[in-house]
Amino acid sequence: MAFVSRFRKRLGVAALGALAVLATTGAVPAGAQSGASPSGAPSSDATSPSGAAQGHGGPHADERIVVGHRGASGYRPEHTLASYELAARMGADYIEPDLVTTSDGVLVARHEPEIGGTTDVADRPEFADRKTTKLVDGDPVTGWFAEDFTLAELKTLRAKERLPEIRPNNTIYDGRFEIPTLQEVIDLSERLSRELHRPVGIYPETKHPTYFQEQGLALEPELVEALNRNHLNRPNAKVQVQSFEVGNLKELNEQVRVPLVQLTSTSGAPYDFVKSGDPRTYEDMTTPEGLREIATYADGLGPSIGQIVPLDSDGNTTEPTSLVDDSHAAGLSIVPWTFRAENEFLPADYDSSDDAAEWGDALGWAKAVWATGVDGMFADHPDIVIEAAE
Repeated sequence: MAFVSRFRKRLGVAALGALAVLATTGAVPAGAQSGASPSGAPSSDATSPSGAAQGHGGPHADERIVVGHRGASGYRPEHTLASYELAARMGADYIEPDLVTTSDGVLVARHEPEIGGTTDVADRPEFADRKTTKLVDGDPVTGWFAEDFTLAELKTLRAKERLPEIRPNNTIYDGRFEIPTLQEVIDLSERLSRELHRPVGIYPETKHPTYFQEQGLALEPELVEALNRNHLNRPNAKVQVQSFEVGNLKELNEQVRVPLVQLTSTSGAPYDFVKSGDPRTYEDMTTPEGLREIATYADGLGPSIGQIVPLDSDGNTTEPTSLVDDSHAAGLSIVPWTFRAENEFLPADYDSSDDAAEWGDALGWAKAVWATGVDGMFADHPDIVIEAAE
């Protein structure tokens, strides 16, 4: 299998830091694309089967990929440079920053606009008066919001583990890492591409686009500017851009030359649809007809794993749906989210115990997801999904 030989090749040329990770985790790092340059450009034959946008690089139809979900967030606090670096050294092909913005228009990596759950802002008396309640996609959220801070102010904060009950080991790193900017993530990917002698890409997600647009802080212009500034707005750049909304992807389709990915979920609908009164849901979007519509503006689909392998009422896996085949028939790559090793997130038939934080049969679950024919996987534990590919 090309995927396996690619991973073995990467092991042969990995930097010493990656070999150190291998020694401690048993991971088999992923391999470089044939003809790829250390600067992050994949081989020139990476073209879009969907034809969604002229000049797009297209999905990786010939090689499966592993995306470090918020980095290696099963091992380090999410959306930190340490988490991203560990993911790459474990073998991830891409690192995934979720993008929000500061009050002065700088894109930074956080899972949500509200930053109380992932930073120490609640312990900073100088920012106590910034706590507020806002409507995020129509739902009230109380806390501290990235867009109410300048970049200089955010840089005084430190990251902490978002799921301390599930990942207590990660809490030893609380207070050690800054909130990174998109530019710092790009710089890291370029440095790691040189050190590991293979391209390490970025897979940014625009978080809550309508929410930020309504505040006059649209994410997309800054993202496009960053891609242009770093010479990444080109078909062969190791970049894919994703969103749960539709309108911003259609706009980006006219502005960028990198692949675009439509994210979907087992429930709900894109918030820009909800806002405009469009009745379509994610379920509607993942019918064969809906997938053909997605292929007019995007190159890939990023569904929940549950849309591929549904669970029954007891939480056990059932027969896979036709979503993988339907996506491929529409000309879309399909890279689902998110693989995690803990019982809390595994199907019941892969649990090891009632302890939510204990790891279950994570390797078996990763193998089962690969067996559906997906083109890649988002993973909090990249080393496990890479091992499962063997």
